[in-house]
Amino acid sequence: MNKYNKVVLAYSGGLDTSVIIQWLKENYGCEVIAVCGNVGQDSELEGLEERALKTGASKLYIEDLTDEFVNDYIFPTIKAGAIYEGKYLLGTSFARPIIGKRLVEIAKKEGADAICHGCTGKGNDQVRFELAVKAFDPNMKIIAPWRIWDIKSREDEIEYAEKNNIQIKINKETNYSKDMNLWHLSHEGLDLEDPANEPKYDKILELSKTIENAPDTPTYITLDFEKGIPVSLNGEKLSGVEIIKKLNKIGGENGIGITDMVENRLVGMKSRGVYETPGGTILYQAHKNLEELCLDKETAHYKEMVSLKFADIVYNGQWYTPLREALSAFVDKTQENVTGTIKLKLYKGNIVNAGMTSPYSLYSEEYATFGEDAVYDQKDSAGFINLFGLPLVVNAKMKSKTKGEEK
Repeated sequence: MNKYNKVVLAYSGGLDTSVIIQWLKENYGCEVIAVCGNVGQDSELEGLEERALKTGASKLYIEDLTDEFVNDYIFPTIKAGAIYEGKYLLGTSFARPIIGKRLVEIAKKEGADAICHGCTGKGNDQVRFELAVKAFDPNMKIIAPWRIWDIKSREDEIEYAEKNNIQIKINKETNYSKDMNLWHLSHEGLDLEDPANEPKYDKILELSKTIENAPDTPTYITLDFEKGIPVSLNGEKLSGVEIIKKLNKIGGENGIGITDMVENRLVGMKSRGVYETPGGTILYQAHKNLEELCLDKETAHYKEMVSLKFADIVYNGQWYTPLREALSAFVDKTQENVTGTIKLKLYKGNIVNAGMTSPYSLYSEEYATFGEDAVYDQKDSAGFINLFGLPLVVNAKMKSKTKGEEK
């Protein structure tokens, strides 16, 4: 093994990173500086410094990244309409680049020799963290214990923790792998590893009520957007962080945003997980509704292709790439007129459109009405259809001619 004097560890206080502090000190004899990027997992930060120091870290940085996370990572992704494989709202995916960037900044400040993360060799997060490190310091050494140590499972980790008197909050029976931030909460492992099993929602859900336990009466909300960005909820101007927090509570109460999916990981395998994204699901739907009013047909259709690519880029950890920046520039241009108010009805996991208005609406009742109007001459459609269908006419005549010659 290489020798390191000082290592910066991406630290959450969970099973992996708690064990890794001890493992680094055992195997490298190095100082370990723990860094926690706060992207909204507030409840998990309680007692974090005490745990980090008790397990052997020399210090702990808790970096408040929530505003930057929302404004520079979440909102650009919402504006792009990026959803991975039609279901996943990228909660873990766009949280990793911002943390990786901060790890590099602190590693440089501390004069560290290497950066360490607790991602497994099977997961996507190892790629996301390491691409961020390479983007900001291509010469920084990276330690990924899961790729080199003798521990083979989370059960092995628990045994290692118990052997070394490392306090952890889980046991072998509650050993779901979770990721929490302002945007979402993910659940993987245990019974979820078999897609034939229905998730035990009563046991695993933390942000959301089950559909059965959601209220029997609908909840109405209004959201105001300016250039594709949500700026107020129910008429109250709020920061992005505050809007997401409030929508998480409202959406969770109504069973919104519970997703059970089998996704294609970047490393080639399929994995099954349950995601809770109540506020994010509402924001995506509201934004999409508003775009229906404000985007012209060609832009809207082309943007759907961009959305698919944008989702792949975020999922694959390629946030700090020229292509992502270029696509964001395109998306920003499309959002110049995506301003208006959306009203939604939330009911037992459903989001129902209840009205929308925009000063930039391209919908014209005068043109679309089934009643009498003075702006549209229906006779014009005959010429349009003749020209639009001309290739079909020419092709049909060609087929008729060649069949006749064959006879």
